[in-house]
Amino acid sequence: MINAGDLASLIFAIFFALAMIGLTYVFIRLSRTVDALTKTVSELTASTMPLLGEVTTSVGHVNDELVRVDAITSNVQSITSNVSALTSLFSATLGSPVVKVAAFSYGVRRAAGKRNAADIEKRVKSEIKAEKKATRKK
Repeated sequence: MINAGDLASLIFAIFFALAMIGLTYVFIRLSRTVDALTKTVSELTASTMPLLGEVTTSVGHVNDELVRVDAITSNVQSITSNVSALTSLFSATLGSPVVKVAAFSYGVRRAAGKRNAADIEKRVKSEIKAEKKATRKK
């Protein structure tokens, strides 16, 4: 006959066996999940490595272009300072005489314009006077 201790041992053994089966199922599922995760990481690594190589190459090309742009910028700066110096030299040597010539020519044009305006005004006034005299005589 089976006594209470043997029955408890049997129930405990069955419960322990079921628990082990459940844990085995959980570990199998966990193993599959880890395998899928490992596969995903390896695929991601395989696709990322060429991309990182391309990014490194692109950064190298960008750095080369930045060196060229830096050279162009320094050349433009040099040209700008040369033009500034040339402008200063021009205004120092030729600026004053050119301004004087421009002012003189402006004065001559203005005087000639006023003289022409005065001549035209005298002619118009004389014509108006002549017209008034002609209308009075009639």
